[in-house]
Amino acid sequence: EASLHDPYAALRFPAFRIYQVGWMMAVLGGQITAAAFPWEIYARTGSKLMLAWAAAVQVIPVLLFSLPAGVLADHFDRRRIVQISYLFVAFAATGLAAVSYRGHSTAPLILLMLMLSTAQNFGRPARLAFLPLIVPPKIFSNAVTWNSSFFQISTMTGLALGGFILHLSWRHFHNASLAYAGNAVCAGSMCLIMALMPRTKFAQPRPAATSVEDPSPMRKLLAGVRFVYSQQVILATMTLDLLAVMLGGVTYLLPVYATDILHVGTLAYGWLRAAEAIGAFGMAILLAHLPPMQRAGRSMLLAVAGFGACIALFGLSTNFWLSIFLLGLMGACDNISVVVRHSLVQILTPDSMRGRVSAVNNVFIGSSNELGGVESGLTAHWFGPVFSVVSGGLATILCVAAIAVKWPVVRRYGPLHGPNRHA
Repeated sequence: EASLHDPYAALRFPAFRIYQVGWMMAVLGGQITAAAFPWEIYARTGSKLMLAWAAAVQVIPVLLFSLPAGVLADHFDRRRIVQISYLFVAFAATGLAAVSYRGHSTAPLILLMLMLSTAQNFGRPARLAFLPLIVPPKIFSNAVTWNSSFFQISTMTGLALGGFILHLSWRHFHNASLAYAGNAVCAGSMCLIMALMPRTKFAQPRPAATSVEDPSPMRKLLAGVRFVYSQQVILATMTLDLLAVMLGGVTYLLPVYATDILHVGTLAYGWLRAAEAIGAFGMAILLAHLPPMQRAGRSMLLAVAGFGACIALFGLSTNFWLSIFLLGLMGACDNISVVVRHSLVQILTPDSMRGRVSAVNNVFIGSSNELGGVESGLTAHWFGPVFSVVSGGLATILCVAAIAVKWPVVRRYGPLHGPNRHA
């Protein structure tokens, strides 16, 4: 019943609260770097093609290492994997700060970003599969919503703060070294906080070595792929996210829009980067206080269509405040999709498979953002940024229609909890 819905259920568990502090620090640092890195690449080169390369080096680790990382997450301590990955993130971010400060060419920056992305991707399946171990299953959807809320708080704070730090760093040193140093501190904090987390009774034991699961390394590697392929709802939602973000991504073109179209500086650029997260945070808070969605599939499809429409309108805007508003609305739509997709992936997946399925999810999510950056950069290089963004938004709407037709089970999917999910 809606009257029995507890919007703060997940927050009542200490392990969840402690984890969120570390998660927020990690996201904060990552978003500071996410704001600074494309700006520095574009400012140093003035090349939209280099923005595509900057995105490409971040998608390589997703494609190469996500599935092996998923196997690790299902066979080793997920907490330790997350700690080690963020330790290497801290090292790579420190290297970025040093290289940026010394004013080297962009090649070392791109190589260090490759290292940082590799470290993040080795830890991501373990981190994605960690949440079900610290809250009971019946409130997992609420935990996902709050996890998304904290993510958006950290994202909007990190991007706005990243713009401010970038402004100071660029003004005084003409580089982004302070932003990368901030990421190193935040990643180190995540390592420490994960070490302090208490064990919980919700953790499920790993399968024994004598499990009926095929011990072949290759079959273990591909088990997550086979599982996703067998679950049409999960496959459809992941495919929709991949196509929508890949075709509709504007993130990597924001330095171009800020500089060449909206004619604003680093501070305003930081707010452009933060606007999407601000809208997503507002929607996450609203979703946390509303009863769980009763027609989650339809809500997700409408939200992604709205996401595409906002992108297309943003591409045509030459007004800074209208652009901010559209990016915020885009984030609100995206958050609905995030909550539905992540809830489905974790709810429908047994714990013994969550690492590998989360790895497949990471291939779709992680590659979509960076592939979207490659697509946006190349299209902007060939046809201009406005065509790139507007065509991407319209293509996203067409993808929603195609997914709804190909997988009607998504349209019919009901609540994210309880029986009769496909009502």
